Amino acid sequence: MTTRREFIKATAAATAAAALIPTINCKGLSSPFDAKGLPTRTLGKTGVKVPRMGIGLGSRWMGETNDDKALEILEYAFNNGLYYWDTAANYGNEQISSEERIGRLLKTRRENVFQVTKVFEREADKAKESIERSLKRLQTDYIDLLHVHSIESVEDAESLGNKGRVLEVLHQYRDEGIVRHIGFTGHGSAEGMKRAAELYDFEAMMIALNHNVADRTEKFEEYAVPFAAKKGLGIIAMKVIRPRETIEGLDPHDLIRYAMSLDYFSVINIGMDNMEVLKENLDMVRNFEPLPESRMEEIRLALTPFWHHKNLAWMKPGYKDGIA
Repeated sequence: MTTRREFIKATAAATAAAALIPTINCKGLSSPFDAKGLPTRTLGKTGVKVPRMGIGLGSRWMGETNDDKALEILEYAFNNGLYYWDTAANYGNEQISSEERIGRLLKTRRENVFQVTKVFEREADKAKESIERSLKRLQTDYIDLLHVHSIESVEDAESLGNKGRVLEVLHQYRDEGIVRHIGFTGHGSAEGMKRAAELYDFEAMMIALNHNVADRTEKFEEYAVPFAAKKGLGIIAMKVIRPRETIEGLDPHDLIRYAMSLDYFSVINIGMDNMEVLKENLDMVRNFEPLPESRMEEIRLALTPFWHHKNLAWMKPGYKDGIA
């Protein structure tokens, strides 16, 4: 059986090589991103240095219906080093899409923000329409990282590269410089996520934390997260705080520290809907130290129902991510 430590050593060369790639912007200059002293990691083979925490701009942030208050949260996050902004074409509320709201602020800070969005459509023509709409809403002429949104199964992953499918469009936009990097996300199928990492030239993967399998007796290098890491993909964790919704007594601060202490994840993506939560999270990132193994094990045991996908909304058919 391969141990966790042995596997990390075996993949160190791949991640170290990725870390040596310089971060550049579209003009070939040195990195325009400023983490304001927050700890950073390299996002896999994208070569981009990103803060350990990204700000998720889906349902939680869009739950703040006052645009001025929501943008105040986002501006404060940016001014304090959170330049990794995550959204999707289908995030929004009844009044406005997340991308439109972001665009009002992004247009004045464009080169200093690492903007992430997602396209759900699988057919090439519809995917192109969605991406063009995203560019217009965001008021930008390029996207830093564009994900194929929500891989649902092995079959879904295997179909992405077929003629007339979404990867044709992503490769075209990347070749043209309209999209800098391409990735994929998923909630319900770790097997589908692994298959997507295996088949294509993706540079990043965003995956629900419950797929970071906690059973250390199996060959964990075969799971989606370490498999993608071995290929050099930058890995983003989501659904980090959500266990508290199904398991009583969990402290969200402990869940954030736990996720940041895990191997492989460059970024943990956290939705924030008020200034108090944002400031608490910034303090945690600034002062972060990995949890001791004894505390990690305590949290792992508490998360047992989560690892077994008990009562998780996003594991059920029909779940749509990030919609308020």
